[in-house]
Amino acid sequence: MITASVLDILSSMVPALQGAVAQGVLWGIMVLGVYITFRLLDIADLTVDGSFALGGCVCAVLVVKYNVNPVLALLVATIAGLLAGAITGILHTVFEIPAILAGILTQIALWSINLRVMGGKSNMPLLKVKTLISSVVDMTGLTQSQASLIVGIVVAILMIVLLYWFFGTEIGSALRATGNNEDMIRALGVNTKMTKLLALMISNGLVGLSGGLVCQSQKYADIGMGTGAIVIGLAAIVIGEVLMGRLRSFGSKLTSAVVGAVVYFLIRAIVLQLGLSANDMKLFSAVLVALALSIPVMIGKWKMNRAYSEDGEEEGC
Repeated sequence: MITASVLDILSSMVPALQGAVAQGVLWGIMVLGVYITFRLLDIADLTVDGSFALGGCVCAVLVVKYNVNPVLALLVATIAGLLAGAITGILHTVFEIPAILAGILTQIALWSINLRVMGGKSNMPLLKVKTLISSVVDMTGLTQSQASLIVGIVVAILMIVLLYWFFGTEIGSALRATGNNEDMIRALGVNTKMTKLLALMISNGLVGLSGGLVCQSQKYADIGMGTGAIVIGLAAIVIGEVLMGRLRSFGSKLTSAVVGAVVYFLIRAIVLQLGLSANDMKLFSAVLVALALSIPVMIGKWKMNRAYSEDGEEEGC
């Protein structure tokens, strides 16, 4: 009886977990964008909360109001994200506003812009229009979650390959070097303002693409759909690094960002299935991020103290 009840619980959780994996992959593309600014430039770019919603809103309006091809709508959503990143980049590099404040200013402005894009409406359904996800469902007969997962995996792999290629080029290497040692790369004649601007544009372009994909997957766009995106991004990055920390190649680090997003959404789905109120998810996300960021630091300090104590004991002997 106990075994049967456990199996019933697990079987009831399968659809929720499947949807969580699909959402994790789609949001993982956003996490790739956060990875560029957070890990390569050491900037927690708060623009992503606004540019994620911008990508979803632009995509929804194009598909619903103007009957634009959903793939083309995703491309325009990516461009919208690029422009949002460019605004933050200009505020930071040209007007020398601190990066975190520049991101906050752009994020606040995007709230009003997203409302304008949506024609004054706070949300827009996509139930009666053809999207990329629904096209895959019609062609294959898969469920919505399965189609979202397939589309997400294909796009995520494509983005990882493109980013791996780009950061292996001369300008991509200069961008990575800007985050490692800005003074040194500037002394070599590289315009670090341009590399920062480019990084912020690429980052938010990926965020806008992710917003468009999530919009087509969940079949609606909302101006608040990007709230907390930076928290999700940071948590996913740290979780991915913990799980795949031993893999040192740049490609594996990009992959770990997507893997971390999938694990994050799986954890959320499991916690919700176990009875946590949806109203507490913001608190849960904040605690999870705090733990993910602080535990590696505490482990590092413990190892350092242990090494010092062992050295002291050896000298005493």
